[in-house]
Amino acid sequence: MDKKDHIAIFTTASLPWMTGTSVNPLFRAAYLAKDGHRKVTLVIPWLSTDDQEHLYPSKITFNSPKEQEKYVREWIERRTELLCSFNICFYPGKFSRSKRSILALGDITQSIPDEESDIAVLEEPEHLTWYHHGKRWKTKFRLVIGIVHTNYLEYVKREKNGRAYAFLLKYMNNWVVDIYCHKVIRLSGATQELPRSIVCNVHGVNPKFLEIGMKKKEQQKLESHAFTKGAYYIGKMVWSKGYKELLNLLQDHQKELDGLEVDLFGSGEDSDQIQEAAQGLNLTIRVNPGRDHADPLFHDYKVFLNPSTTDVLCTTTAEALAMGKIVICADHVSNEFFKQFANCRTFKDGKTFVEVTRQALTEQPAPLTDSQIHELSWDAATSRFLKAAELNKIPDDKPTKLSSKSFMSSSLSIERKLEDASAFMHFVGTGLVSPVPNKQQIKELGLNNASKKHGVSPRKGTS
Repeated sequence: MDKKDHIAIFTTASLPWMTGTSVNPLFRAAYLAKDGHRKVTLVIPWLSTDDQEHLYPSKITFNSPKEQEKYVREWIERRTELLCSFNICFYPGKFSRSKRSILALGDITQSIPDEESDIAVLEEPEHLTWYHHGKRWKTKFRLVIGIVHTNYLEYVKREKNGRAYAFLLKYMNNWVVDIYCHKVIRLSGATQELPRSIVCNVHGVNPKFLEIGMKKKEQQKLESHAFTKGAYYIGKMVWSKGYKELLNLLQDHQKELDGLEVDLFGSGEDSDQIQEAAQGLNLTIRVNPGRDHADPLFHDYKVFLNPSTTDVLCTTTAEALAMGKIVICADHVSNEFFKQFANCRTFKDGKTFVEVTRQALTEQPAPLTDSQIHELSWDAATSRFLKAAELNKIPDDKPTKLSSKSFMSSSLSIERKLEDASAFMHFVGTGLVSPVPNKQQIKELGLNNASKKHGVSPRKGTS
C-alpha cells in the first residue's frame, strides 16, 4: 500500500477555551481523518496551571496533557458522532494577557517527527510565525498551508496609536507568511492580501446546528409559524464584536423601529458598559448571560441581527443560517459566503437596516434546501479545503536544507536567495525575543532539558 500523507494541523488555541482557533481546527482534523485516506495530527498548546486558571472557563484545569486530550476528544466525538482517529500532541505555550492570545514557546515544528513531516496546516500562520525561532517550516515540511482566521489589522486599529501599529503589523504579517508558507487560504476578503493567497471559506458548521435546522424544516411543513420569537444577537460581550454597531443602529433609528424587541446574549469584559448603553435606548432590549448558541432557548428565534464588520467569517452567522433563521448582516466582504442563502439579508446603511429588519419580522424564513444544508456542513468545507490546498500538487521531496553558507550560492535563483536571507534574518531576530518554556512545562511535556533554549519534541498524547 502507498504511504499515507501525514497532515499536521498547528493551531493557536485549544478547548476548553471556546474560540474559533480552538473549535474549527478540531473539526478540520476530525473530518480530514474521517475517510482514513490520510494520517492527521492536531497540534495544540499546553499552558501552565496559572494560564489555564486565567483563561479556561468554569475553573476547568488539567494536571497533564493526557487529561486535556481526553476532554478534547470527548467534546468532538459527542458533536460529530465520529470515532475520531486523528492524533493529538502538544507544544508549550504561554497566554499573553496584553495580546489576549497564546504564544508558542520554542521550536514547535519539532512536535512532528521528520519522517512524518509531509504537510503542515498553520491555523493563523501570522500568529504562529511572529516569534517562531526554530527550523524553517518550508524546510521541515514538503507543503505548508496557512489558513487566515483573524483580521488582526482591524483589531489593532482600535487600540491607542492603532493606525501606526496596523501599518507595521501589515508588513510583518506579509513578511513571515511569505517566508514560511507555500500557499495561504483566507476565509474571506476581510483579511489582508498575503503572498500566494486565495479566498475560500474552508469552515463548516457544528453538525448539531444542522440537526436543529432540519428539525425546523420538518416543523415548517406542519406549522405556519415554526419560529415564535423575534430578533436576537449572541456574541462575546466586547465592543469589537458588533455590539457597538448594533446599538448605534438601534439608537439612530429608534423611531422607525418603534416596538422592536431585541435580546442580546453574551458575557465578556465590556458586559457592564454594553448593558448600560442598551438600557439607555427607548426600545425593548434585554441583555442576558452568555449561553451556548445550540441551547433550546434559541431555537424559536426568527431573526439574527449581526452588523459586525470585524469578523473574518462569523461563526454565529453560519450557525443561525444552519438553524433555519433569517440573518441580517452588513453588506461586507466578510459576509460574501452567506449571500448565497435565501435567508441572508444584507444592508448598506441605517435606512436599509431598518427596511430589512422590519420586513424580516413580518416573514417566515425560507426552509433550508438539501444543497444549502450540505454547503454549510463540515463535509463540504473539507472538500473546499482539499481543492483550495491543492494537495495533489505536493512535491515528492522536501527542499534541500541550506546552511548559512548557502545563502549566496550562485546556483540559487535571486528569488530563492532573497527568501533564504529573509528567513535567516527572522531566525536571528527571534533568537533575541522569542519566549521559551518554563521548567514545569518542560517536565509535563517530557521535553529535553538540554534543549530548552530552542524547544524539542513534545510527547504525543494517547491516540
